[in-house]
Amino acid sequence: MSTSVFHKDILKINDVEALVVKITNKLREDVSGKLRKTGGVIGLSGGIDSSVTMALAVRALGAENILGMMMPEKDSSPDSLYLASLLADKFNVPNLVEDITGALDGYKCYDRRDRAVREVVPEYDPLTYKMKIGIQQSKPGSMLPPVFHLTVVNPDGSEIVKRLPTKQMRTIIAASNFKQRARMSFLYFHAERLNYAVIGTPNKHEVDQGFFVKYGDGGSDVFPIGKLYKNQVYQLAEYLGIPQKIIERVPTTDTYSAEQTQEEFFYQFPFEQLDLLWYGYENHYDPAEVGKVLGMTENEVSKISMNFKRKSDTTSYLRMQAINDYNFF
Repeated sequence: MSTSVFHKDILKINDVEALVVKITNKLREDVSGKLRKTGGVIGLSGGIDSSVTMALAVRALGAENILGMMMPEKDSSPDSLYLASLLADKFNVPNLVEDITGALDGYKCYDRRDRAVREVVPEYDPLTYKMKIGIQQSKPGSMLPPVFHLTVVNPDGSEIVKRLPTKQMRTIIAASNFKQRARMSFLYFHAERLNYAVIGTPNKHEVDQGFFVKYGDGGSDVFPIGKLYKNQVYQLAEYLGIPQKIIERVPTTDTYSAEQTQEEFFYQFPFEQLDLLWYGYENHYDPAEVGKVLGMTENEVSKISMNFKRKSDTTSYLRMQAINDYNFF
């Protein structure tokens, strides 16, 4: 058990400027020294993580040595492209748009996904209906494994919600992952032609809980904010001058045609709670102490910690390098 006192402001950064200097100094050393690259390519989604990462990269490498990549597809929210452009303009970062819809058509991404959706909701028509998948919200501390549900939004706005069988769930996720892997390919194309590094944008929750696609948005050369909790990313955003519209945007997956938050799809808790619960779990705080701060019972916090461990263990393969110990000679 941790010996320090757990409190609601335990993740507050005492000196944001000093932290920014440390991150940018290390990023500069990593890109130019270890990777021997002259700049960085960053995928801009209009979200808080990619925005903070880009602002840090500008400080580390200079705006003229950064390329901001916007990679929409037909399911993307128009807000993503608008906010990413707003960010690039504010920081004077060279940027370009690569619409990946054609690449995804070539992979049959949409066809494969839509066939699986129709196996669950036969009347689904991607031209007039919208869809998303997500984990049904459970009670705090529930030990039941997460169950994915499919939501189909009818043209009149009404919803059909059905439990998603494993086969169709895996197919939909696998097809959707083409999106992140296509974006990774475009990032590396431009990085290689410019002799730049690909600068990844995942935060601590995404890395540690496995909320990324292997060789997709997890395919990068460096993760500058990979050790920061979401609350800490927002603290840096305020200091770095990220546009308020981006700061106020609810974190979204922006993967499916129907609107969906990251909380709804994967995390199941708002970041204000998630950060503290994960910190308490990771630093071995007494569940009763954490529960007192968050208004939860000791039993609820204990079960949430067990779920965190299960999620981290289940996704550990995502953080592994290719196994290369087949030396039998």
